[in-house]
Amino acid sequence: MKQLERFSDHAYALLRIVTGFMFAFHGTQKILGVLSDHPQPAVGSQIWIGGMIELLGGLAVMLGWQTRAAAFLCSGEMAVAYFQFHWKFQMGSNFFPAINKGELAVLYCFVFLLIACRGGVKWSLDK
Repeated sequence: MKQLERFSDHAYALLRIVTGFMFAFHGTQKILGVLSDHPQPAVGSQIWIGGMIELLGGLAVMLGWQTRAAAFLCSGEMAVAYFQFHWKFQMGSNFFPAINKGELAVLYCFVFLLIACRGGVKWSLDK
């Protein structure tokens, strides 16, 4: 529908803001233990570093501050999360994200890659 094309920057900005917010919430759960049953990771551990990237990177993407760099870092973190914690280079049915429970990591990885390529665009502090 050609009529929706004029709203593409608005829709993209909403995608960026919502994605950043949801990612920051994952970091809040890991780092601060908010609404989480998991123990807080040791400061400096790989899980703690990932949580900090999620919290601070998610906030930066949501606010549109240093959007490209923050989104690129978040995309890379999700690639590592998928390969290291979900797929683990196993063949057979474990190759598929629906089986190894890595769907969210793959989606975040590619959404953040899109955001890294496009930048803040609209409603961002980058402007």
